[in-house]
Amino acid sequence: MPHSSEDKKRAITRLRRIKGQADALERAIEAGADCAPLLQQIVAMRGATNGLMAEVMESHLRETFGSGADPALKSEGGDHDDGVEGVMKILRTYLK
Repeated sequence: MPHSSEDKKRAITRLRRIKGQADALERAIEAGADCAPLLQQIVAMRGATNGLMAEVMESHLRETFGSGADPALKSEGGDHDDGVEGVMKILRTYLK
């Protein structure tokens, strides 16, 4: 869960964008829009949702294993920021 005020603001902005996309999709369906624009809007919503999921997941991983983690969870050589970056890079490829 995003904890800083900036992270919360970013997450809420993403959520509002997704809500706007859902409202636009609903209006398009009610208006009888063609399938191609509907599918394009659905893909855009999926991308926005995946972006939000990646952001929250990265926040969670950094909180758990990164620089803000409990010192008892850190390795003797330092923090796990590089490992978090690697995991997020892999996850983002699957969330596209």
